[in-house]
Amino acid sequence: MCEYETVIGLEVHVELKTRSKIFCSCPTTFGAPPNAHICEVCAGLPGALPRLNKKVLDYAIMTVLALDGEVTRQSRFDRKNYFYPDLPKGYQISQLYAPIGTGGFMEIEEPQKRIRIHELHMEDDAGKLIHDEGSGMTKIDYSRCGVPLLEIVTEPDFRSADEVVAFLEKLRTMLKSLGVSDCKMQEGSLRADVNLSVRKAGDTELGTRTEMKNLSSFRAVAKAIRYEANRQWKVLCAGGSIDRETRRWDEEKEVSLSMRKKEDATEYRYFPEPDLPVLFISDENIDEIRSILPELPDQKRIRYIEQMHLPPYDAGILTSSPEISALFEKTAEMCGDPKEASNWIMGEFMKILNDTSTLPENISMRQESLGEIILLLKEGKVSRASAKTLLQAAFAEGAVPSEYAEAHDLWQISDPDILGKAIDEVLEKNPKALGEFLEGKTKNFQFLLGQAMRATSGKADPTSLSSLLSSKLEDFRQK
Repeated sequence: MCEYETVIGLEVHVELKTRSKIFCSCPTTFGAPPNAHICEVCAGLPGALPRLNKKVLDYAIMTVLALDGEVTRQSRFDRKNYFYPDLPKGYQISQLYAPIGTGGFMEIEEPQKRIRIHELHMEDDAGKLIHDEGSGMTKIDYSRCGVPLLEIVTEPDFRSADEVVAFLEKLRTMLKSLGVSDCKMQEGSLRADVNLSVRKAGDTELGTRTEMKNLSSFRAVAKAIRYEANRQWKVLCAGGSIDRETRRWDEEKEVSLSMRKKEDATEYRYFPEPDLPVLFISDENIDEIRSILPELPDQKRIRYIEQMHLPPYDAGILTSSPEISALFEKTAEMCGDPKEASNWIMGEFMKILNDTSTLPENISMRQESLGEIILLLKEGKVSRASAKTLLQAAFAEGAVPSEYAEAHDLWQISDPDILGKAIDEVLEKNPKALGEFLEGKTKNFQFLLGQAMRATSGKADPTSLSSLLSSKLEDFRQK
């Protein structure tokens, strides 16, 4: 039997969340009309000189530090020369010889593994080709030209699709926590190219690799890896050889297709970018940026476990996105009970997200709402059923819990006269259940309690209702 091991490395392209492009003042707004954001610098017109956006440099250094990498003290840009219709300059400004960062790592949990970072470099993005099947024409939108990219290149440390997806999910959370990118794969602000090869199990030499592009979701990444690994295994097992090439993932057919021969760095004729100076980065610059780094997801997770005494599983879920973390922290602060806040978020709140197919970044609910609901529940002002209704309203409509409870009569009932009347009606309508209880069938108590709760539309205070029902049943026994 032919047994092979998969070896994978990633090139992750991250669009940085700046208002203007990397080398000019054109806006980076997504969804603009075609070719609305293009100038002489983007287009590389003669005499137009690029000027580095300092925010791009700051974001790049932040990311290097967050990944425990080494910031290059003398970094520079290089020209990567190639012709493609979406590249009006005829070259891309990138970093080959002195990238902004080297080294670093990220730990993934399932499976427990350290993924090493090879380097991080800044570059400008190309435009976008739009293939119009109706007319058979290919149109070009240059608005994306010059949008700032940070490319994160890993070592070939992955051995499965699951490891790759775990890394990308954690990287996305970290980048969003830093605030350097919105990481919306559907908008192209997080893109991963997969370099994959296979080798006989136990070998140490790397096989011939292919690079796969056009991966627009984590699901596509996983499928593409499994397909390409299986394709290469079959070729090698049949005695064939793997071509070093760039391949495109076809989402509809779920196959990888050959695009072109894979280029070497020498084919791009790299040389130092003559229009941009060397970047001299001092220790003071680095310390200043380090001082403004936010608490990272791994640090937050440890704090939740050690200081808030949450189970590791809970802490992992709550730190899976900055939006969920922010909601949890606000809720825990307001209600004073981190575990109760965690229970509500991981239970009812996550259920609403799943049912409505809402991504965490699209949550519009007031951060205070869940904490207010938990306090109303703790104070006995609403029942658990009503609390769930309030959460639904707060999520869907942005409702303020106390105002919604007032407007829809959701306050919990503890008035003994009202509860007593509801119990009397239940006992009158269920003489058989009452008789069986008095004869010793004690489990009928829960049935009668449930009927009384239903009679109050779930708004009765459970403790008061249970106590009053017990008292009335005891009265029947005495008769």
